[in-house]
Amino acid sequence: MELAEISNELEQMKKRINEFRGSLDLDNKRERIKELEMEMTVPAFWDDPSEAQKVIDENNGLKSYVDNFEDLEEKLDNLKVSYELVKEETDAELFAELEEEITALRKNINDFELQMLLSEPYDANNAILELHPGAGGTESQDWASMLLRMYQRWADKKNFSVETLDYLPGDEAGVKSVTLLIKGHNAYGNLKAEKGVHRLVRISPFDSSGRRHTSFTSCDVMPEMSDDVDVEVKNEDIKIDTYRASGAGGQHVNTTDSAVRITHLPTKTIVTCQSERSQIQNREQAMKMLKSKLYQLELERQQQEVDALRGEQKEIGWGSQIRSYVFHPYTMVKDHRTNVEVGNAQGVIDGNLDPFIDAYLRAQLN
Repeated sequence: MELAEISNELEQMKKRINEFRGSLDLDNKRERIKELEMEMTVPAFWDDPSEAQKVIDENNGLKSYVDNFEDLEEKLDNLKVSYELVKEETDAELFAELEEEITALRKNINDFELQMLLSEPYDANNAILELHPGAGGTESQDWASMLLRMYQRWADKKNFSVETLDYLPGDEAGVKSVTLLIKGHNAYGNLKAEKGVHRLVRISPFDSSGRRHTSFTSCDVMPEMSDDVDVEVKNEDIKIDTYRASGAGGQHVNTTDSAVRITHLPTKTIVTCQSERSQIQNREQAMKMLKSKLYQLELERQQQEVDALRGEQKEIGWGSQIRSYVFHPYTMVKDHRTNVEVGNAQGVIDGNLDPFIDAYLRAQLN
């Protein structure tokens, strides 16, 4: 880069950071942080752990915004100082360091812009993610297990925690269905980009003839709803069944009928939970899951009405995959909504989903 290009880059960065400041309402955020921190000092704060955690999560989310923005301003000021030094001394080593710092700050600004995109209702919530293999038996069930590992690795990279709420193993390999609770700030805001059908093309390890197979798995993502969210569930509209838990292990597994299945009769929506030690705890978690699903169904109904008014027709089914993962005859992962392509398919399977999530979120602004 020439000095003139660096100067222009710094001006563009300053402009973008000023735009952030204009929409952040920093004074109100700082005031709210003070209020929350005062709440956290009250002796009875932990009397209700659930409510206490909500306060902590809100505080952490606000502090993340404010701290990250202040970090951008500080880094930009440091870059300006470095730029002036390079102009005066024309030192090659200083110039190389300045270019590296500009590249790093450019990424920080893009990341912060992405953080600001996650401002929709429930974006900050934990996410409930379900995987269901399509037709194809062992082949599709194995693909579902690969996606399960992919999302677990992505969550690890984000320092999110993952809890398995329900797990049904495949007949020979893989999984028939799995439900995860992914906990972390903006977990739902990020993972809503993953909702849809995922398609795999590969040479099947289960085919002795070494033929190429195509498999499908659907991914459903919902925000975890808190108890105070107004989603009406009438007692006469639900059917509750209990059964013996099964899965990866634990003292409560295969000992009592602790697992719970709730069927919402009007919508035929079914949720199951077997992760907790008691039937009561599993029932509470299953009700949260049901509320999340009913909320998601209402959003989809509203969107279908809007699409109908606009005359839009969207295919629903296994042919409407959002992303293809190709391992043969070449390797590539392509998102069909944003046309983002990544040649390192194994890297994506190892949890490197951010390019797809980033592109999806930015596309929602257009």
